Amino acid sequence: MTRLTASSRIYIAGHRGLVGSAIVRELQRRGCERLLTASRAQLDLRDQSAVNRFMAENKPDFVFLAAARVGGILANSTRPADFLYDNLAIQTHVIHAASRNGAQKLVFLGSSCIYPKFAPQPIKEEYLLTGPLEPTNEAYAIAKIAGLKLCGAYREQYGLNAISLMPTNLYGPGDNFDLETSHVLPALIRRLHEAKISGRGEVTLWGTGTPRREFLHVDDMAAAACFALEHYDSAEPLNVGVGEDVSIAELASMVAKITGFSGAVNFDRSKPDGTPRKLLDVSRLTALGWRAQITLEQGIASTYAWYRQNLARVGASVA
Repeated sequence: MTRLTASSRIYIAGHRGLVGSAIVRELQRRGCERLLTASRAQLDLRDQSAVNRFMAENKPDFVFLAAARVGGILANSTRPADFLYDNLAIQTHVIHAASRNGAQKLVFLGSSCIYPKFAPQPIKEEYLLTGPLEPTNEAYAIAKIAGLKLCGAYREQYGLNAISLMPTNLYGPGDNFDLETSHVLPALIRRLHEAKISGRGEVTLWGTGTPRREFLHVDDMAAAACFALEHYDSAEPLNVGVGEDVSIAELASMVAKITGFSGAVNFDRSKPDGTPRKLLDVSRLTALGWRAQITLEQGIASTYAWYRQNLARVGASVA
């Protein structure tokens, strides 16, 4: 059985991002003392030679591959080449170098967008590659599918103990609140906060409000990643989520209440909705003994509190 200890040498790729920073916090909470990190300026993960040198010099026992180019519908649909190239390069280089330099185990962070647009709900791991993808994030999804398959190939050919986790929509402290590149929940928090501050009587959101989404707090994701490293060894992907979803309209209402926005929330039906529903079947993870602990209401409230405390970082206004 794999165990994380104080002396384990652990590399967190993407340690400044939403997921990576949460994994760092979780590892520190667990008493792990030898955490290996490198900023983008120190190590460009798109440079195979640089990644090889870093791995050879540091020889990590465990690797969490949380580095990725991420974004919402707008960013994905307008910059597909960037999403495909950067993610293919990052994950290929890290997986290859981890294998080449003797890592005991690698945890690859994928995404629930790898599943078909019209997959049966809730989505089981075996539904992968059974239908067409959602066009608005196809490039990102294809890159993540390639990363999952690469983990399996390195496991089969070189014996790398690589596992692949497929998280649902993530949010929490350190999220991206840029209105052009963010995901739906941080975008809602910022838009409704700014509407409240400016005194606007209404906000118009993209789509119909009917798509349903599942949301997992990033601290729960980090706990699940560490749990999986210690308790999961299969080549098959593992879904990570809460097993419950809400409509975008319901989510907007919840965010409005928490941020204190009392105006009307409208929907522009001429804009795309994306996938109609995306709820993960998390029974495989639950059977291993792990469940999410942070409710959506608790998570949104704590994320909004973090947002208000870090407004200079996102360039917004505060009451």
